[in-house]
Amino acid sequence: MADTENEVKTAAKKAVKKAAVKKASVKKATVKKVATEQAAVSKAEVKTEAKAPAEQAAPKKVSAVKSSVKALRVTLTRSKNGRLASHKACVAGLGLRRMHQTVEVIDTPENRGMINRVQYMLNVEEV
Repeated sequence: MADTENEVKTAAKKAVKKAAVKKASVKKATVKKVATEQAAVSKAEVKTEAKAPAEQAAPKKVSAVKSSVKALRVTLTRSKNGRLASHKACVAGLGLRRMHQTVEVIDTPENRGMINRVQYMLNVEEV
């Protein structure tokens, strides 16, 4: 009877040790994740701090360029229902939410590509 009690006690101790080891490994993993996330955040903060002076100067240039940039007036004439997911994404990327809605977008190669992909659903005019 003493042998069985000893075996039970040792089995219980082993189970407790295994649980403690699992908790410790989970804590280490979470600490590593937190440390990497903090490092990524600090790197992002450094990048944004480095870009801050350039961003302050950029709006002046953009405002000068906007006056010479061509715009396109895009109207959604057909429904998005039943279309491919990529086509729905292009329509959303152009800023269109519902039928017969008109938006003005800047004439860039990216916007032209989205318009070309879903031209069968759109009415496009140059402004």
